[in-house]
Amino acid sequence: MPDTTSMMPQANSVPGPIIRAEKIEKYYAQPSQNRIQVIAPTDLSIVPGEIVALLGPSGSGKSTMLRMLSGLSRPSAGQVYWHERSIAGAAANVSIVFQSFALFPWLTVLENVEAPLRARGLPAATRRERSLKMLDTVGLDGFEAAYPKELSGGMRQRVGFARALVVEPEVLFMDEPFSALDVLTAENLRSELLELWTKKTMPTQAVFLVTHNIEEAVLLADRIIVLGRNPGHIRTDFKVQLAQPRDRKSEPFTQLVDYIYKVLTRPDVAPAEAPEQSGRPAVRDQRQMRYQMLPHARPGGVAGLLELLVDKGGREDIYRLADDLTFEIDDLLPIVDAAQLLGFLKVEEGDAAITERGAEFANSEILRQKELFREAAEASVLLLRQIRRTLVSKSDHTVPEDFFLDMLDEQFSEDECQRQMETAVTWGRYAELFDFDAGRRRFVLPDAVEEEAGTRDEAGQ
Repeated sequence: MPDTTSMMPQANSVPGPIIRAEKIEKYYAQPSQNRIQVIAPTDLSIVPGEIVALLGPSGSGKSTMLRMLSGLSRPSAGQVYWHERSIAGAAANVSIVFQSFALFPWLTVLENVEAPLRARGLPAATRRERSLKMLDTVGLDGFEAAYPKELSGGMRQRVGFARALVVEPEVLFMDEPFSALDVLTAENLRSELLELWTKKTMPTQAVFLVTHNIEEAVLLADRIIVLGRNPGHIRTDFKVQLAQPRDRKSEPFTQLVDYIYKVLTRPDVAPAEAPEQSGRPAVRDQRQMRYQMLPHARPGGVAGLLELLVDKGGREDIYRLADDLTFEIDDLLPIVDAAQLLGFLKVEEGDAAITERGAEFANSEILRQKELFREAAEASVLLLRQIRRTLVSKSDHTVPEDFFLDMLDEQFSEDECQRQMETAVTWGRYAELFDFDAGRRRFVLPDAVEEEAGTRDEAGQ
């Protein structure tokens, strides 16, 4: 059951945006007086009567954006306004449904829903009346006395929605609320949420949904925002004008899904307008990056994707590919990005198209695959090229990991530096560009490792 966080209500509403962000940023200062920017200066608003979906690749700052807009986290710069008053000093009436289940196991369903009302000091009779009404609304009538351990995942999720909605928030924030559920349960809950919204039986004026599921966004949202990363910035922001209920198999629906896939998979290309939509111009990130952001994908995943594309004639719609593999977008995109970075495939109009080099890789034996991967990695990835050349130039053919971490630190956060290094080690080892001594945290040339082992053997004799 998702955790929920609520804040005290605002007495009066005024026309215009409920929440408005003006030039908000998120960054972290570094000892070198540089800073790691997570979110670039961004303008964004949440208005009454809209479900807004926020999409973006991993690391683009989706949850960070949600926390700043809801008042849980202060922006490093810029301002968030609640009915044109600073949200820091306003009594913002919002609720948040998080991904993780966090019911109080010692409380009944009714007591769990009553908890935020109890925290606000409402009388027992009022708490009970409002909670029973909300449980009935979300389809849990008759389960008031049950404990969380007696409920299925979907039912626990409903308790989470009831607990978030019982405070009658003006804005309901949801952070991946369906991702922990099986496919059928998630689909049922999406339909029920949409029914509550369209029938106006849901006591909220706006919904802000963070998701990685493109179809979910197109099914539910009146407006979709897609973030780019490094730092997070709005790439496209457009209205969805399809009537509800929406048909997944209709051409307009499929076109929108393909358009969003294209925006997500082509970060280097300014997105066009959404099909038959009037979106605002994309915001391009002008920051010049020295190092590419290495996709966190394994060589085996790249090989598997290329082999699958060969079986499908060398080209496949990424949307259908993800569906065939039952992959979520955050699982598939890093593999697509890695294959594209290495020159093994191209993304064109939402399709993954294998290149001649990619086809050769997919059809080769293991040793030839390693050769092709090594050639592509050295040619395409600056970090791998630097590590290899530094090792070759040093007399002992070893370099401490910190040497490269210090360079990455100027561009990435501490956590992302480690993730980048882990990916570089995985790719470099596979391609036999270098090896890594985890005990000493040093890069070494493969030949140097063999020579050192031989020296130790001779000394032992």
